[in-house]
Amino acid sequence: MTASFADLSRRSLLATAALAPLVLPRILRAEGQGPLRIAALSPLTGAGGTYGPAMVKAIRAVVEEANKAGGILGRPVELVAEDDQTNPEAAVRAARKLIDVDRVAAICGVWASSVAAAVAPLCWESGTFMMATAGADALTALPHRGFFARTQPNTTLQGKKFGEFALSQGAKKIVMLSPQTPFAQSQYENIAAAVKPAGGTAELLIYDDKKPSYRTEVQQALRGRPDAIVLGGYLPDTTVLVKDLLRAGFTGTRIAFAYSVNQKLIESVPADTVEGIFTIAPSPAEGSPAWKHMASIAGTDSPDPYSTQSYDQANLLLLAMQAAGTASGTAIRDTLRKVSQAPGGTKVGSITEGLAALKAGQAINYEGASGPCDFTESGDIIDCQFRYEQVKSGKLTLLRIA
Repeated sequence: MTASFADLSRRSLLATAALAPLVLPRILRAEGQGPLRIAALSPLTGAGGTYGPAMVKAIRAVVEEANKAGGILGRPVELVAEDDQTNPEAAVRAARKLIDVDRVAAICGVWASSVAAAVAPLCWESGTFMMATAGADALTALPHRGFFARTQPNTTLQGKKFGEFALSQGAKKIVMLSPQTPFAQSQYENIAAAVKPAGGTAELLIYDDKKPSYRTEVQQALRGRPDAIVLGGYLPDTTVLVKDLLRAGFTGTRIAFAYSVNQKLIESVPADTVEGIFTIAPSPAEGSPAWKHMASIAGTDSPDPYSTQSYDQANLLLLAMQAAGTASGTAIRDTLRKVSQAPGGTKVGSITEGLAALKAGQAINYEGASGPCDFTESGDIIDCQFRYEQVKSGKLTLLRIA
């Protein structure tokens, strides 16, 4: 039986309470004259380990650029990076250190929805601002008191894109195979909502992501003769699942999250295992001034969605504190939208540009490497483009960005 996000959130809260005492409010945490600290809590190991190092590198590049420009509020900026191991319990322990020992004003680069759900209570109780690339719908429904925002589109938007793409490939009967994640149910429901008006159907099959084989689950999924399979897991379980689908003789459409069917997976399995798989991901704002600048300072020719989002998160956090005149999570909460979407504000795409404009007394409108970076009151990103690719001859080939 599928567990609800509320159940998972309650478990996260219980795990948080078991690992450490309640967080006390920090009145003077980031108000001294020493270095101003922000944190990167990203997956350097575990299922998200492919992306974490690049995310931290992007955040560090922004911090270094800020210091070259004179710092924030006349203070140097320090980055404290911790590995969340793509594991909620490990993330809670790391977040406790960041908040209580390192006394960071903000945490960014949080990748997995399960990690975000576990760490969020620590942040809102302590007044630490958190930014994530996690997409589970219910994250912004948590009582975060405004101390949370994400640059990743939620699963309402992502599920719609998956369903619409399946229809464009001629699929009418879709099965989503997924481990139990905070976004699985919402992703499925929005796929179903997208295909139903066109006469399509969708089914969700949850599996244990620790199993060595999914042959039984694959056989169950194929009983209804689906036209398309949506792969909803992470890289380790998806690596096993694509092999089992091939053995079962499935020749229909396969659609996956781009973070699971990536070049690392493609190179680790026989070519016929992944040939033809489609992937969908939020698209960086390729070719934009911020994207070009981020590629330059981070030393990469093709920044992925999560490193571009992390770059934007670091810029937004620092610019919000500069604009507020105070280095705290509360200042970020109250000022974030004044630097990300100020009507008529000067468009900026880097910390250097933003600081110069703010010091000149100008309002700013940050346009990032991942896109516009405009947020709803609850902390959701308002819109973004999506990148559609397909595995062809052992390489991910771009089909379109829309």
